[in-house]
Amino acid sequence: MKLINKSALTVLITLSTASVYYAQQVQDTVKNESSRDIDAVVITGVADLAKDRKTPVAVSNIKAAQIIERLGNQELPEILNTTPSVYVTKGGGGFGDANIRVRGFGNSNTAVMINGMPVNDMENGAVYWSNWAGLADVTSDIQIQRGLGSSKLAIASVGGTQNFITKAADKKREGIVTLGIANDGYLKTSFAYNTGKSKKGWSSSFLLGRTAGAMYIDGSDFESYNYYFALGYQPNEKHDLQFTFTGAPQWHNQNFTNTIATYLDMGDGLLNGVKANDPNRKYNSNWGTLNGQQFSTNTNYYSKPIASINWDWKISEKSKLSTVGYGSFGRGGGTGFLGSINGKTVFNVAKTADGQMRWDDIVRWNQGQVVSDFTVGNTTNAPVNATPGIATRSNGLVQRAHVNSHDWYGILSNFQHKINDNLNFSVGIDGRYYFGYHPGVITNFLGNKEYRENQNLNQQPFYTVNQSYNTVPSANPFVKAIKDNSQIASRNYNGEVLWYGGFGQVEYSNDKISAFAQGSISNQSFQRIENWVVDGVTKQPSATTGQIVNTKTGFKDLIGYNAKGGINYNINDHHNVFGNIGYYSRQPFFTSVYPNNQQVVNPNLTNEKIFSAELGYGFRAKNLRVNVNLYRTSWADRFQRRTGLTIIDANGVSNPFSYAEVNGITEVHSGVEFEASYKLGQFVELEGMASIGNWEYEGNASSTSYDQNNNPINLAAGSNIATLALDGVKVGDAAQTTTSLTVILKPVKGLRFYANWRYADRNYAGFNVNDFDNSRNTATYTAPATQFGALRLPDYHLFDLGANYRFNLKGGQSLTISANVYNLFDTTYITESTTNNHTGLSANNFTGTPAQQATALANYNAVGTYQGIHQSNQVYFGFGRTWSTSLTFRF
Repeated sequence: MKLINKSALTVLITLSTASVYYAQQVQDTVKNESSRDIDAVVITGVADLAKDRKTPVAVSNIKAAQIIERLGNQELPEILNTTPSVYVTKGGGGFGDANIRVRGFGNSNTAVMINGMPVNDMENGAVYWSNWAGLADVTSDIQIQRGLGSSKLAIASVGGTQNFITKAADKKREGIVTLGIANDGYLKTSFAYNTGKSKKGWSSSFLLGRTAGAMYIDGSDFESYNYYFALGYQPNEKHDLQFTFTGAPQWHNQNFTNTIATYLDMGDGLLNGVKANDPNRKYNSNWGTLNGQQFSTNTNYYSKPIASINWDWKISEKSKLSTVGYGSFGRGGGTGFLGSINGKTVFNVAKTADGQMRWDDIVRWNQGQVVSDFTVGNTTNAPVNATPGIATRSNGLVQRAHVNSHDWYGILSNFQHKINDNLNFSVGIDGRYYFGYHPGVITNFLGNKEYRENQNLNQQPFYTVNQSYNTVPSANPFVKAIKDNSQIASRNYNGEVLWYGGFGQVEYSNDKISAFAQGSISNQSFQRIENWVVDGVTKQPSATTGQIVNTKTGFKDLIGYNAKGGINYNINDHHNVFGNIGYYSRQPFFTSVYPNNQQVVNPNLTNEKIFSAELGYGFRAKNLRVNVNLYRTSWADRFQRRTGLTIIDANGVSNPFSYAEVNGITEVHSGVEFEASYKLGQFVELEGMASIGNWEYEGNASSTSYDQNNNPINLAAGSNIATLALDGVKVGDAAQTTTSLTVILKPVKGLRFYANWRYADRNYAGFNVNDFDNSRNTATYTAPATQFGALRLPDYHLFDLGANYRFNLKGGQSLTISANVYNLFDTTYITESTTNNHTGLSANNFTGTPAQQATALANYNAVGTYQGIHQSNQVYFGFGRTWSTSLTFRF
């Protein structure tokens, strides 16, 4: 197994040792009876956390105890699956590849905050959970606010805001050692120590951990390290200073969709055209063995440490200033492939009998040896490599990585002033600078000696690349993003984003009423730097008729703003009602400003417009808590880049891992949410939720399609541009009906059992440009999706079970044993689909003459169905039964 370069972790180990030594000094000087250890070193001064029966927003909270009890070897956002209107899947099933959608809005449009600091990528809004593998170990509370939320910042909170509150020192000084094991060789170890707070106001905490093994699917090996260090200093009641530094360098192999027919074909472990009754949910077509070691087409490797310094200054009894400065230094990327073998991409080359990639044979072919079935039809007598040892974009195969490194700096400052007992206001600034590095590099030549790159217009006809990079992140957070600029392949551009803005809020509160009005304004400046154009000479988008472009585009300024307000009314001690309303004029992402990976500003560039309104009701009694919410959100002029698609070109060739840029989307999301908890005496607790949404597109949109190496894919109409018939189509990728019920039993002190049931329905496939391409329709042909809409996936029920027991030992020490089983009954279910291939079609849903249409329909129906949907659909299956167990010693 690969090992991450751990040289820089020496610093953290040194800091950790110092913390333990310092703790001994604290023990010598602070008496337990009189010490007041800090609750937690938590950056809450800039975090906008909702308060029960005061803040008029829909909110759910997940405490650290629930995370420890239930998370196990799941991804961190999966703990939110039991909250309303939240749908979390494992995506392709690779480590950290989870997807979360709130009220139907995905990762990029759901704000993720750590202690109030935004972490969504500044170019595309994405959040990659593999970069935050250690966050679960240091999180004391997760608060998810659905809708526009209460944050004063101009953030991407269309669907909601997830705020992860971390702790650096527990209420008492202690050490924690954890060992966890789970299915498929999963192993997790960690050690943490919290010093508590000394008489002089110092406190510190650290954590070191390693997680490695494999996920449920085949070919999904991974390795991750995580570290966390925090230092707090509170010299007096007026000042509180806190420093945190955390990161999680990792690499993991990935998986992408296959057709249901392929999963059924692999049901007996052989890719031989014979379908089993049950799909092989573990099958992953991306991997094989190279020199006896697991090797994948797609490996993600990354390290994204983040450092922050927070200062809370209590100016007076009425005024407080909270400021945080932070920096993030992301290094890494994801792999793919360049070139082909006899006209076939790496994904279409013949596989082994058990469906694996034949990496050793690919090496042989690259070196000029005969591999007889590497032909277009995977038959015999394949031509040998005409240029053995030399790979190009059209001949030979090499693995490349698209680097997505960045340097990111920011400052947040919030001044709060209490005017009187009922009225207060706050104002603040939000400044950020981001520079993204996006070159491509070769990560494995697969037997070739060199790769010839011909896309750099400054070095024609080509230049030679002979240096490869390891797909393992450096533990050094300050390592250079790229070591040798002469060895770049596939692409070479950078992105630069400047962000500066201000915000303000006025809040009124008494025993009955609490209300707020807030607004923010920001300017985002975007610049694209393309190192492969000839500065002042190259023309784009057309090389002959386009406009002359420069290496640097110059900054494009875009102003955005939001305004929102809400009111909560406590009818009595049990009942409260609230409402909120907001409007958001949001700047589009970087890829919308400079679409098609070119230097020309989008001529149709406009801000996205979001309007949201919400009503809520709450009930509180001694043992019962109930929340009900109604919401409606409209989103106009949306730009979306849909990735991970399999797009079929005009010649019928499949292009996996492609993407489409879609303009002019309008969505309307509305629904109702219910959440409740009930304590049934001393030994039983119940938690439940239900949500029903109605999420649809309004009007049509336009798209442009590209393969994984940014080459245009011409569709049926002869162009990569298509009009998508989306009007009235259901928004996909998330179940619009979800329910959950959890039963918690506490039969004796220290012992807890829980059982959870979850149900998901009205889950629709995401749109693919091929499915909804309106230009394909003629008098005799109708594209099926334009007639039937989004494909509705089968509903499913899941059951999880868990238990933990805490043994209290002498001297305040304890030992906790936990065990969890997920998908207890091994249910087979589909979580996502990237295609919309319907059943019940007629001949006019196929092209050709009437006779050809009839034949095509017969062949299509012969493929068969599975759980009521056509087997040609590209889907992700959920994991089967998995388990985890852990042992935690506290001292």
